[in-house]
Amino acid sequence: QVQLVESGGGSVQAGGSLRLSCTASGSIFKINEMGWYREAPGKQRELVAKESSGGTKNYATFVRGRFSISRNGTKSTVYLQMNNLEPEDTAVYFCNADGVINPQGDRYVGVWGRGTLVTVSE
Repeated sequence: QVQLVESGGGSVQAGGSLRLSCTASGSIFKINEMGWYREAPGKQRELVAKESSGGTKNYATFVRGRFSISRNGTKSTVYLQMNNLEPEDTAVYFCNADGVINPQGDRYVGVWGRGTLVTVSE
């Protein structure tokens, strides 16, 4: 079983910065893709950024160069550095892992963390 645990959320004023972290644990051989999604009140969950095991990164257009995603050397932790935050960035941010392969060769898709709340005030 694979678990994702997020940390780093909090409350900041507009223009401030936060760094989110997400660590995967469990029986893991490889994680193909890790990323961040967010869900604002009354809105659907949307992609913020994701990174493949090969280093390919994808960002939502609303990021506009403000956020940066990275993974550690073992590829089991993913970070999201968020700068110049805006009130519209207020949401619960969820970590996602896709293409998780355990040592037995089983493959899991769509593993989610419980989320961490980011609140940006004017």
